[in-house]
Amino acid sequence: MTPYRNPFTTDADRAQIWEMLVERDIRSFMVGDWDLVADDFHADSFVAVDGRMRSNPDSWRLGFRALDDYRRSWLEQSTAMRELVADGLETGLYEASTVRDIEIDGDRALAHKKIDGQVRRKDGSIVPLSWQTLYLCRKFDDRWRIIGFVGYLPNPMGDAAPAAPATAAKQVPASARQHTTAGPYSPVLSVRADKLAVISGQAAIASDGSVIGKTVEEQARETLDNCARQLASAGCTLGDVFKVNVYLSDISLWERFNSVYREMMPGTLPVRTAVGTQLLDGLLVEVEMWAVQP
Repeated sequence: MTPYRNPFTTDADRAQIWEMLVERDIRSFMVGDWDLVADDFHADSFVAVDGRMRSNPDSWRLGFRALDDYRRSWLEQSTAMRELVADGLETGLYEASTVRDIEIDGDRALAHKKIDGQVRRKDGSIVPLSWQTLYLCRKFDDRWRIIGFVGYLPNPMGDAAPAAPATAAKQVPASARQHTTAGPYSPVLSVRADKLAVISGQAAIASDGSVIGKTVEEQARETLDNCARQLASAGCTLGDVFKVNVYLSDISLWERFNSVYREMMPGTLPVRTAVGTQLLDGLLVEVEMWAVQP
């Protein structure tokens, strides 16, 4: 069993927060048992901001409509990671996790959790672990609980964010040119990769099969979020994507889709194709992606 060592041996409040954010979180994640951490959240207060692995706060959005939405995402991530990674996932997560900075003011706390490490896939390749989260906590009846977080932030922030190595694997040739009316895409990319991750077409569909969103903007955001989640199961981010195919139920929605796409796609933009076509009932957009595995 992983030898968890709580660094706050003389500080009961910080020790409790560390145990909640590191030990209990990892152990429950390893077995996919949400019930082990359910009481660590205060559902009525819960709010989550998704940093989308980008340093610019302009691209951050409310990540989950309710705690139950986060629970479903957490369970999906747990299953994907356990199926992808060979033995040593628990040790790798523990060694990559750092929670040292915990600011406490009365019954409120702000905890900084940073993930920096790697684990090995079952095929022997490496999955990088690199992100950070700010947890908002509050003490209820002598127990600290999570009331929200700003998560999925790059680690480190700023110019040294993880998107940089990903974009180094895809570059626009210096001689590449495109017409003045071109949208948010690269005309050609030079891609260096020995492994690729390819995801099937994604749409604004919840885990229960229902369609999310009535407008193309709403569906575009949810669709790209679903793409990011699928890529994450293969150790990739949107910054690793080099090829995108977009299918719209009505090609006249193109510019409205682009307004969301420009905001959410980081770094060197992928090459891209878009077509208007018939989609399943209720869907306005579908997206498939090809990415370089780090």
